[in-house]
This record gives sequence, C-alpha cells and structure tokens, in this order.
Amino acid sequence: MRLANLSGRAVLVFGDSAVDVERASSGAFGSDPQALFEHWAAFVAWAESVEGGGEPVDRSLLGPPVPRPQQVFAIGINYREHQAEAGYPEGSLPVTFTKFPTCLTGPDAVVELPPGSVDWEVELVIAISRRAHHVRKEEAWDHVAGLMVGQDLSEREDQLAGQRPQFSLAKSYPGFGPTGPWLVTPDEFEDPDDLAITCSLSGEVMQDSRTSAMIYGVADLIYELSRVCVLLPGDIIFTGTPSGIGNARTPKRFITVDDSLRSGIEGIGWLENTFTV
Repeated sequence: MRLANLSGRAVLVFGDSAVDVERASSGAFGSDPQALFEHWAAFVAWAESVEGGGEPVDRSLLGPPVPRPQQVFAIGINYREHQAEAGYPEGSLPVTFTKFPTCLTGPDAVVELPPGSVDWEVELVIAISRRAHHVRKEEAWDHVAGLMVGQDLSEREDQLAGQRPQFSLAKSYPGFGPTGPWLVTPDEFEDPDDLAITCSLSGEVMQDSRTSAMIYGVADLIYELSRVCVLLPGDIIFTGTPSGIGNARTPKRFITVDDSLRSGIEGIGWLENTFTV
C-alpha cells in the first residue's frame, strides 16, 4: 500500500493514479492523513480491498505523507562510512535529536535557504503504526506503518557555532524536512532492511549506499527509542544518512539557489527539491 497526502487529503496511490480515502470509504475514514494512524490496523485492512483507479497524481500537489507527527526522532552517525568521515567513535548508543514538526514539507517542495551553509542528508524515514514502549527487537517491525524518503537538511553554521552542536534548531528551518513521496507499507518490500539509498545534487551523485549499512537498523532503533520514550501512532523517525555530505568534503560543498536536490530510495521513490532565498 502507498499512502499519500494530495492537497491535504489522504489518498491511496496505484501507479500514476490516486484514490481518495474519504470518498472511497464512504466516510468510514476521514480525509486527514495524520488521523489515519489512530486506526491504522482497521485502515490497512480496508485499504487492501481497494482495487485501484482514481484520478492522476499531480506531484506538485503532494504534501508530507505524515504531516503532523507528535514526535519526530532523528538519528545521527548511523552509517559506518558516515561515522568514519565524521570522526565519531564506535560503540556508542544512537545519537538522537529531533527535527521540529514545522520543518516538514512535501517531496517536491521549494525550500527557502536561510543565511549560512545548508547541507543535504538523504535518509530512510519510518512512521510508527501503534503505541510502542519497551518493544522487543523481534516485534519492532510490527510497529512500523511504512517507509518514506526523507531529507535532513541542515544549516551547518548554526549547528556548529557554539561549544556544543545545536542539532535540532539547525535542522528545523521551514522546509528542512522534505518527506515522501508517499508512505509505503513494509509488505511491499522483499527486504525492507536492505534498500538502495542515493542523493544527487544538480545531477552529481553525492551519496550512494544501502540501508543495510546502518549501524542501528529499524528494529534496533525502535527498541532503543522505545526503551526510553513512548512512541505514538504517526510519530516518525529519520534513521540517519550515509557518507557524502557536503560538510565532510574537501573543499566543502553546500546547497545554492541554482541547485536541485534529488533523493531516492529503492521501492519507495524520490524527492526533487529546489531552492530559493
């Protein structure tokens, strides 16, 4: 199943077409994509009966599939090659911070660049399907509603200006959390723990890896986060980025208004972001 946010309404995506959830269900489920997570099991059971059809999908009208999560978790230094380029020691717990929900935007959004040095970080983003606390690793995937492509855009000057990194604020400017293009349920993948992940800036490949290279996989992250926090239906987790970020390059490379940023994950799709000031 592919669930999208089309002009603020929940739709099921079948190829290039979309079926409006509220209309197709005769009101059994509403139009708000975020509200579906409160009844996720029932919604998925109903969605399996929908056979397709609908109206053409206009990508310019797609918003974030999970538009208003109560909690946004983000993980740093979660790919071994990125750990090496960033100079972090091995064996520590997942580096965890937040991106504030107001930064979330759609897959093809035009993002305003603040003053400073804006960097890219393509990431697999997962959405939580039901309340999770003290979840065992073997049961972690049972708490996953679906997967999205995400970009953890980061303003590096704010992030590194003080004596301690300022992760959350520097990564939460408006538009700094493109997600989408839709939410894909785990059953759509042969192996949801091993997906190709890539990012190109104006046609030049910057990041190219597989999610199997994560230090902490999806089950590990749900286990570790739920050991401390209560994860809620519709929460999302940015799971970390591979090597190839602009701040680690020589010379450093950052996003400009002339750039386009394409971020993709196997079996899900891609984001295509452009920039303004």
